[in-house]
Amino acid sequence: MNVTEQARLGKEAWQHAILDGATRKAVLETAAELITEREAEIDRANREDITRSAAEGMSLAMQDRLRLSSSRIADMAEGLREVAALPDPLGQIQKAWTLPNGLEIKRVSVPLGLVGIIYESRPNVTIEAGSLIFKAGNAVILRGGSAARRSNEILVEIMQEALRRYGLDAALIQLLDDPTREGSLALMRCHEYVDVLIPRGGKQLIAQVVEDASVPVIRTGEGNCHLYVDETADPQMALAILLNGKMQRPSVCNALETFLVHKKEAGSFLPMVAEAMGGKCELRICAEASAILGSAYPRATEEDYATEYNDYILTIKVVAGVDEAIEHINRYGTGHSEAIVTEDLGRAERFLNAVDAAAVYLNASTRFTDGAQFGFGGELGISTQKLHARGPMGLEALVSYKYKIYGDGQIRA
Repeated sequence: MNVTEQARLGKEAWQHAILDGATRKAVLETAAELITEREAEIDRANREDITRSAAEGMSLAMQDRLRLSSSRIADMAEGLREVAALPDPLGQIQKAWTLPNGLEIKRVSVPLGLVGIIYESRPNVTIEAGSLIFKAGNAVILRGGSAARRSNEILVEIMQEALRRYGLDAALIQLLDDPTREGSLALMRCHEYVDVLIPRGGKQLIAQVVEDASVPVIRTGEGNCHLYVDETADPQMALAILLNGKMQRPSVCNALETFLVHKKEAGSFLPMVAEAMGGKCELRICAEASAILGSAYPRATEEDYATEYNDYILTIKVVAGVDEAIEHINRYGTGHSEAIVTEDLGRAERFLNAVDAAAVYLNASTRFTDGAQFGFGGELGISTQKLHARGPMGLEALVSYKYKIYGDGQIRA
């Protein structure tokens, strides 16, 4: 089936479906049961993906992102139950007032409509994204990475089976039939039926969607995140936050890529950092840091400062103070997550107010920028733009609103 036809069917299914909150909840709970029941099928499909991808030269790290172990399959089922249990975001009266002429106005939350999502290799995103978008009352077309094609097919088949059990059109949750570049491009330009497009993945994918799409796009994902350690910082706290932000899981978008340190703190703190890293992380450092740590470390370049590594690589720069740190972050950052460690509340507030990012932290790790960690019950991605949604995108970011106006014969003079 071509992309336009899939989109038409998805939009029509959404327009004709009467999706009360109880039904949406039941569909997701049933999908969770089916994932558990059909674990062996999911495993076989996933093994096919991994075998094919390994033969095509996929790295071991990327194979791990692709793999659906028994525990990851169980996590997907539990994630569905958690999304199902979230409060219904639809029909909420966000604001209500009465005009002098007696008109009653209510602003009420409503679905976005048909949402397209383009993402890369992790097949668990199929369940996470599909469930959140559906829970918010939308229809969805999922375009996952080709490496996870068989895994995604079985997962979408399971969700469609859950829909059918409640008499719902399977077109409410679809996997894009055309996995080619042309298929993705057609989805990006299908503005007749697709209401919103969400890319979730690396810098190249997001840039491609933003450049090529005529459908409205919510930009997510890219995270060139920074930590600034002020001269008043508690060294042990700062070190713990740095290690957590960089070393716990470097491949994710809320991991640290650049470490900025006050020049008065650098002499004592940088040797602690180098020792704590223990050779497990490559350090690329500025000239001032090189004077402290020696010439064994490669010198940081402009390209390094602008790079989201998603790897065990950290750029280090010594700065004169909070103003230089803010200037550096606003120049090279991607609007994702930025942190300061300091005991000076005045500098802290200057940093939190002046840094242009979706999430700004005082004395805490950037690794908390996550829908589940924020208490949203899950997320579709981290929006790094400013319109409609910003930061972790939970259910509230997957709805819009309309105005309902109640009158008793009023006409405008």
